[in-house]
Amino acid sequence: MFKLNLKIALRNLWKNKISSLINVIGLAIGLAACLMLLLYVSYEWNFDKQARNYENVYMAMTNVPGDNNKINATFNGSTTALGPLLKQNLPEVKYVVRMDYGKKSLIANGQNSYKKNSKFAEPDILKMYDYKFIAGDATTALNNPLSVILTESTAKTLFGTTDVLNKSVRYQDKENLIVTGVIRDLPENSSNRFDFLMPWSFYEIVDESAKSLNWTNYSFVTIVTLAADANVDLVNRKIEALVKANTEQNGQSQPNFLYQASKLHLFGKFENGKAVGGDIEQIYLFVGLAIGILLIACINFMNMATAKSEKRAKEVGIKKTIGANRSSLIFQFLTESMVLTLIAVILAIALLEVCLPAFNHLLNINLGISYFNLPSWIGILGIVTATGLIAGSYPAFYLSSFNPIQTLKRKITANGFLNISLRQVLVVGQFCFAIILIISTLVIYRQIQYIKNKPVGFDVNTLVEIPQDGELKTKFDLFKTELLKSGAVTSMYQSSVSLSHRGRNFMDVAWDGMNKPENTVMFNQVATTYDFIKTNGIKLLQGRDFSKNFASDTSGLLVSASEVKVFGYKNPIGKRVKIFGANAYIIGVFDDYVWDSPYKSNNPQVVFLNPAQTGTITMRLNNQNSLQSNVETINKITKVFNPAYPAEITFINSLYQDKYKSEKTLGILSNLFGGLAIFVSCLGLFGLVTYSAEQRTKEFGIRKVLGASVANLMQLLSFSFIKMIIVAIIIASPISYFAMGKWLSNFEFHTEFSWWIIPVSAVTTLTIAVLTVSFQAYKTAKANPVNALKYE
Repeated sequence: MFKLNLKIALRNLWKNKISSLINVIGLAIGLAACLMLLLYVSYEWNFDKQARNYENVYMAMTNVPGDNNKINATFNGSTTALGPLLKQNLPEVKYVVRMDYGKKSLIANGQNSYKKNSKFAEPDILKMYDYKFIAGDATTALNNPLSVILTESTAKTLFGTTDVLNKSVRYQDKENLIVTGVIRDLPENSSNRFDFLMPWSFYEIVDESAKSLNWTNYSFVTIVTLAADANVDLVNRKIEALVKANTEQNGQSQPNFLYQASKLHLFGKFENGKAVGGDIEQIYLFVGLAIGILLIACINFMNMATAKSEKRAKEVGIKKTIGANRSSLIFQFLTESMVLTLIAVILAIALLEVCLPAFNHLLNINLGISYFNLPSWIGILGIVTATGLIAGSYPAFYLSSFNPIQTLKRKITANGFLNISLRQVLVVGQFCFAIILIISTLVIYRQIQYIKNKPVGFDVNTLVEIPQDGELKTKFDLFKTELLKSGAVTSMYQSSVSLSHRGRNFMDVAWDGMNKPENTVMFNQVATTYDFIKTNGIKLLQGRDFSKNFASDTSGLLVSASEVKVFGYKNPIGKRVKIFGANAYIIGVFDDYVWDSPYKSNNPQVVFLNPAQTGTITMRLNNQNSLQSNVETINKITKVFNPAYPAEITFINSLYQDKYKSEKTLGILSNLFGGLAIFVSCLGLFGLVTYSAEQRTKEFGIRKVLGASVANLMQLLSFSFIKMIIVAIIIASPISYFAMGKWLSNFEFHTEFSWWIIPVSAVTTLTIAVLTVSFQAYKTAKANPVNALKYE
């Protein structure tokens, strides 16, 4: 029976080439779009799930207390003292690993030197994560302080091979390290990525802050693996008691708790110390988008199948007359649906392979299908089966329900609510989805443009920065003199952080007139040298920049306007502020600028003079020279002063572009798949017009014989479909307004939902729909009436 149904299915597909082609194209596009989106969703969903028993791996989080017993902020920093305390006192803990946040560091094999992502960690990290060792022993690889583990690509970059065990590399042009392990490259969907890993014991040698067990420096990361049967709520209560017993309690005490590490990427938004979501909302949106586009493609299939019902009616009637039951007919039509779907999935995979490189380039990721992975095939086959059944179900039940007497008399009537209204509901649903996507894309685009055009508080153009590595730390003044003399830059300074940065927040601030014993406001700190304001162009509201003419500036402060509001100073210049227990005095007030998120107010900022805290050199390029000339000069002079390190020049405006990455991704995907949804919806509309034209063949023939014009017939055929699009617009508009209004409310700084967005979306959709309908309507209206009536 199956073999016979397969033959009939293939024969019918070949006989109806045009409708089969439209069905295959619609399903292929829908499947390709769905698979592409689900690949991205899978990439995001599996973030940080590479550890052994990842559900038992937890990140130590810190709550920053605020006023009225509320939590000001929550972050994943912890102190050096926390890890050993947990290891010694909690039986539920299997492994504890202290790490740094990681940074780009110099690693070299002779003259072959590169800046690569480095991390320090305690040896238990090799028990916690499933690193695949190509060479070396995981049990001993981090035992020697002067050792290093390389990733496969790093080993090949430095040595040209992975056979590098016991070879020597040079770290930061200071220490020689022995390669004790080579591991497979880490997956991109991991927040714990590195190119080379060094022991924590070596970190204690190069950084004193890592060696001392303290409760004040939250610049480190602590990861914990709990026993499988551990109750994390009970563990967190124990941690709270342990930290209280081992620290001095005051208004600035910052409680710690454990949070599942694999959830941080998607559920990393905290309010008042509780997780309240995060990027998972985008993932839900993309899943809905994938399902929506696939459903639209399935609806197209239904419409095209029922559009050809007149041609299949006689076949159904004859089969029923000679004894075929309804279930066998349903099976036949579902077989046709599955054959079409299988053809479509082959085309969809081809489309996916062609489009994935461009998609990866747009999102700056590296997605791909593993064809030798059983879960991948199970997933694809599951989607194909569901698609075939969903797409074929309505035509199968509809066609198999025909009355044999009526079908043989060529009298197929629309009996019942579902026969007509369901198709109308499907089309309205299709275009509702498409209109919502168009409106959402416009709102997202306007929000991104609004934030981009919102002043960051200084002139980012012609501002560049380089990391302050190696000799640039000790020879900064001489380096500055040479660059200014070269004419490539007009001014420059060094600072502890970039203009665009995260972190460096603190609360150890006191000021005259405080109305509470301890400060609960989070401040941001920047240590810098002379020419800070002169170089970056931040607007100075009162006072002056740091100057060599004033020896007292070593205890001077530049503060942001928002900080002055916190202090409550009306005339802030000269006022005293105590920072880290030392007195300092305000010499200048600058306007708030964007240094962290552009979507919300940044913390009040304090800038102080301290050449000992190095990190970044910021330079203002000379506009009188060409950009290329300035960059070449900076590279040349940097190489002279710091030959061991590659020169890395970063334009500040590119750093600010990265701040819009999440919303940019959302905009790209909404735009791309919104366009596909419109295209696939129009295929469905084309199918429904074809169906209507076939159902009314005799009517149009008679009307034309009686004198109806082409325009009259086009209007008659098109008007009912235009009404459905208008209904879709009426339904979609309030849904879009509510949904995008809620999305915009997530941002402190956001654009408004402009009134013109809905009319523009409506006119765009109507125009596309009218063009689609008009094509088939014109073709039908121009047909010879003799052909329409001759079968009578």
